[in-house]
Amino acid sequence: MGSISDISNEFIREEIEEYLERPEEKTRFVDMFLEASSKMQDIAAALIDGDHHTVDELTEQALNEGVEALEIMDDGLILGMGIVGIKFRENFIFVPEVLACARAMKAGMSHIEPILSDSGIDPIGTVIMGTVKGDLHDIGKNLCIMMLRGAGFVVHDLGVDTSEEEFMDAVEEFEAPILGMSALLTTTMPNMGKTIDAFIDEDLREDVKIMVGGAPVTQTFADDMGADGYGKDALECVTLAKEFLQETDDDW
Repeated sequence: MGSISDISNEFIREEIEEYLERPEEKTRFVDMFLEASSKMQDIAAALIDGDHHTVDELTEQALNEGVEALEIMDDGLILGMGIVGIKFRENFIFVPEVLACARAMKAGMSHIEPILSDSGIDPIGTVIMGTVKGDLHDIGKNLCIMMLRGAGFVVHDLGVDTSEEEFMDAVEEFEAPILGMSALLTTTMPNMGKTIDAFIDEDLREDVKIMVGGAPVTQTFADDMGADGYGKDALECVTLAKEFLQETDDDW
């Protein structure tokens, strides 16, 4: 079993040491970066640093050297954005820094997406995402959407200030098995519960798995509201969505 000192990229080592305070998260990211090549670590480091020019150059270079598009996406771009999501959640960085990192990820994905499209890989599932009624915050939600799309999901973004009816209509229209709700204000968090209750009242609750997230949201709150899951960051959001898909497949 390796340790953080075995990660080749010094910037990544410093980021993990300084910003990942939860032991289980530190262990998880150390393990993932140890499995990533030095080239993928360099891409992740540039993304975390918000350097879109370097991400663009390193992604193109890696593809030219024969690295698979999925490896670059998973071990470079998505892994790097996972660190960004945690830093944002813990208030180490704020909206301008997140936007710079998002721009860097888009620079890398501009090379990856055409390859994935041409490969004929089918989307793995559909997710509806939105910020609940009364809440106009969307950076965290947008991070999750970016990560979900990178992981192969089709995501329909309902934006901010989303009503219960809009959530239900979208789930029915797109036949989505997964719904994600975000809230950044304690005053709007109860609207997650109201939305879940609306699904119950309309006999739609059994048709969809519901996950919730946002800075003030906790696992206890998610349980109390009757959600199927809670994602504490963008990477966890993707993991949860994949677990929901697996459960849906097992049910069939």
